[in-house]
Amino acid sequence: MEDETGDATELIVSELVTNAVRYGSPPVVLRLILDRGLICEIRDGSTTAPYMKYAGAVDEGGRGLFIMSHLASLWGTRYAADGKTVWSEQSLREGGA
Repeated sequence: MEDETGDATELIVSELVTNAVRYGSPPVVLRLILDRGLICEIRDGSTTAPYMKYAGAVDEGGRGLFIMSHLASLWGTRYAADGKTVWSEQSLREGGA
């Protein structure tokens, strides 16, 4: 289970950071919070809303939020005067159950 969580976390972080760098504005800040689940937050200086695209079979991009939404239990966006935070939460199951 730990390997699956680690692999999913790596992909979620990669997708969110890539989107923030590509479409957002500096500063870009990543925060991971371990609580009842694992929360990944990426904050950037843009207030542009992220949206899920439905990429075609030959498209090179456009799958990041779609993939992340399938790996995370929940995800969303919070807005502030100085930008936005896109977050995801993964469930952590005890004992591999």
